Amino acid sequence: QVQLVEPGGGSVQPGGSLRLSCAASGMDFRAYPMGWYRQAPGKQRELVAGISSSGYTNYAGSVKGRFTISRDNAKNTVYLQMNSLKLEDAAVYYCNTHYWTGDVWGQGTQVTVSS
Repeated sequence: QVQLVEPGGGSVQPGGSLRLSCAASGMDFRAYPMGWYRQAPGKQRELVAGISSSGYTNYAGSVKGRFTISRDNAKNTVYLQMNSLKLEDAAVYYCNTHYWTGDVWGQGTQVTVSS
């Protein structure tokens, strides 16, 4: 059974930084693309960043240059480094993989940005 676990999250002031992590189990982690999505209250879930099995990355335009997605295949973990956080980055962030049986989601972690 594939599981994605996202410990942490947190609260920061605008301009601050946070790093999210997502640990995968039950899958051949290195073989699958991974992504981070977010959902703010009243809004649809949106893709924030993705990383392919070979390390190619893509970002939403709103976070490009501020966020960095990376993966450590030895630790079965994907990270999202978030810098220069803005009020509009506040949301529940979800880890995701497009597994062969379908999409798998983490439980979500809250990111709060407030002054």
